[in-house]
Amino acid sequence: MIQHFQYKSMFENKQLPGWTFSFYFSGLKYQGNYHKDGRIEWTGPTPPTEKEDTLKKQLHELMLFHVYD
Repeated sequence: MIQHFQYKSMFENKQLPGWTFSFYFSGLKYQGNYHKDGRIEWTGPTPPTEKEDTLKKQLHELMLFHVYD
């Protein structure tokens, strides 16, 4: 489960899409960029391969809820 999810706009002009995010999963902090096309770019440690798809789905849901609501 994702904990302590945070995000912010990449740009001062909030009209431009793109966000940075961070969260904790299994006691480790993960960071990345969420692009306007839904692409996720990890900027820190990459989640384990067997968990990455699940985490990406959860990230998409969180971003849809917080950004596009």
